[in-house]
Amino acid sequence: MPKKEKILLKASIACAALFAIAPVSNAMHIMEGYLPARYCVAWEVICLPVLIAGVISLRKKVNENRRNLTLIAMSGAFIFVISSLKIPSVTGSCSHMTGTGLGAILFGPSAVSILGIIVLIFQAVLLAHGGLTTLGANTFSMAIAGPLAAFGIYRLCEKLKVNRKVGIFLAALLGDLFTYCVTSVQLALAYPSESGGVFASAVKFLGVFAPTQLPLAVIEGILTVVIVIGLETYARPELKSLGFLGREKEAK
Repeated sequence: MPKKEKILLKASIACAALFAIAPVSNAMHIMEGYLPARYCVAWEVICLPVLIAGVISLRKKVNENRRNLTLIAMSGAFIFVISSLKIPSVTGSCSHMTGTGLGAILFGPSAVSILGIIVLIFQAVLLAHGGLTTLGANTFSMAIAGPLAAFGIYRLCEKLKVNRKVGIFLAALLGDLFTYCVTSVQLALAYPSESGGVFASAVKFLGVFAPTQLPLAVIEGILTVVIVIGLETYARPELKSLGFLGREKEAK
C-alpha cells in the first residue's frame, strides 16, 4: 500500500477509535416502534428506487477505479463515527451530526444512500440508535434527503463560482439541517397536532432539535472542509478520477 494511503487509513482508524466510545443514547434517528406500521412500510417503499440506483452508482465508481474503494470506505466510516456522537439537547432530546455531506459531494446522493443505510443498520443493531422498523424513515431523512440537498447546494455553488471550500462548508451544513427538517416532517405526519395539524407539529419537533443542531451543523461543515483538504493532499489522483478536481485545477 502506498505511503499516502497508509497515512490516510491510519488517520481514519485513529478517528474511529477516538470517537466510537460515545455512550449509547436515543438521538435524532426515529426510535424503534415509534412510527405506525403503515408509515414504516411507506418510507421503505419510497427509499427502494434510490437504493437500487445507489447500488448501480457505487458499482460504476468501483469499476471505473478500484482505488475508489478506499474513499468509499472512508466516507462510510466518517458517517458512522460522526453520526454516532449524540449531544443532549436542552429540550430533553438529542442531536447529532450526519456526515453524509462528504460522500454526497464525492460520489453523488444515490451512492450515499447505500452507505447511509448500512450505517443505520449497524447503529440500530449495535448501538440501539434508531430502529429496524423505522429504518425506511431514517434512511430517507439521513441517507437520501440530506445528501440530495448537500449535493444540490454544492453543485449550485460550483455554477455560481463560489469558493470551493465555502461551497463544501455550505453543502455539509445545510444538508445536515435539511435532514432534521425532513425528520420533523416525518414525525409530524405520523403525529399531527390536535390544534394546527401537521405544520404545527413539525414546528414543535424542529424546536426540539434546533438548539443543539444549529451549532452541530456548523461543526460538521468545518470538519468536512478539513477532511477534503486532507484528501486533496493524500488522495488527489482518486479525487481527480471522480471528477471532483478538474483538470484545469490539477494543472495549476
